[in-house]
Amino acid sequence: MIARLLQTGALVLAMLAGPASAQAQQFIDTSKHDSSQPLEITADALEVDQENQSATFTGAVDVIQGDMRLTSDKLVVHYRDKEAAEQNAIYRIDVEGNVRFATPTETAQGDSGVYDVDGGVIHMVGNVVLTSGQEAVIRGNELTMDLNSGQSEVSGGRVKGYFVPDQSGGT
Repeated sequence: MIARLLQTGALVLAMLAGPASAQAQQFIDTSKHDSSQPLEITADALEVDQENQSATFTGAVDVIQGDMRLTSDKLVVHYRDKEAAEQNAIYRIDVEGNVRFATPTETAQGDSGVYDVDGGVIHMVGNVVLTSGQEAVIRGNELTMDLNSGQSEVSGGRVKGYFVPDQSGGT
């Protein structure tokens, strides 16, 4: 069971590893991230529900791998039993409450999120804010990131963008 939970770490980071872009602007650039680095998950509590094949981390959940960090109030991993698992035992990860993902230069935050591991899609909902340094901020109610295509969409009502033009004089 512990090995299965440790596999969760790589998939949590896969959730974080997709590029998020809006209007051709790349926000979460994890192309230089090494997902083979050690993973550390810290939480106030862990509950494993074998019958429902899930593991729930609660209370100040903090996931660190290299220079990437995910924080939330709750993280639930859904997994298949070994016999049913084809490639990935983990098929879904839910993150709830004060969800924040950060690299040294970018952040994405929202109220909750779901990572469909099989489909390679991350969906964040509620007060979504994407920030790239001082250059750009995108706000909306929903964010969908397709990790397979690299396409992202911010939607759910009015979307607001704030972009600072390049002041270096270069193109």
